[in-house]
Amino acid sequence: MNLQTQKDLIAHLSQYMTEARATRMDQVLAQRTRRLAVVLEGIHKPHNASAVLRSCDGFGVQDVHIIERDTEFDPNQQVSLGADRWLSLHRYDDYGVNNTAICFDRLKEQGYTLLATTPHEPTVNIDEVPIKGKTAILFGSERRGLSTYALSHADVRIKIPMYGFSESFNISVSAALCLYELSKRLRQGNHPWRLSEPERVGLKLEWLRRSIRAYDQLEAEFLASLEIPSSSPLG
Repeated sequence: MNLQTQKDLIAHLSQYMTEARATRMDQVLAQRTRRLAVVLEGIHKPHNASAVLRSCDGFGVQDVHIIERDTEFDPNQQVSLGADRWLSLHRYDDYGVNNTAICFDRLKEQGYTLLATTPHEPTVNIDEVPIKGKTAILFGSERRGLSTYALSHADVRIKIPMYGFSESFNISVSAALCLYELSKRLRQGNHPWRLSEPERVGLKLEWLRRSIRAYDQLEAEFLASLEIPSSSPLG
């Protein structure tokens, strides 16, 4: 489906929601970025997983890469408040393979610099990390932290400065602090961080599909009127 057809379909589907809701989608899309991404490796506590997703949505980070190790990633909807509906979740859960390596290879192919969060030296403070290109920040499990593979294959090891007896923050707190610092500097910098037009259009169409009851029937009828085959659900 080409870009103009997607725009026409968006205009058609938007009739089935309030104008305020459609406007809100546009406002959020204008602040979304794919210059920052989050990677979660082996997170298993639903409360923490959900809080991280909520922070990603709140700071405008669209992409979350989820590496499952020995437990399934299962966010708590009461904590995330539906944030996962608006995020692009990329899961790596194949059996018998190094899912961390697969995730890292994909991110590096897309031009991301990988930042591994760890309290152990050698590290760079989060506020000293240069923000120039695409950046993915990695968070590990609540007990063990990031895997040895993740730490050894990341581009930079970073930490949040701390001044008490505790060695590290809870993962949900760490994610919120790191995203605040990086997203603030990204938006204040000179590098382009907003979504491209095709990305904005594609995401809005995806969000509309997730928000409108029986969207697939409405979409099929509209595309049939244009003699265009309907797309698969959510692309």
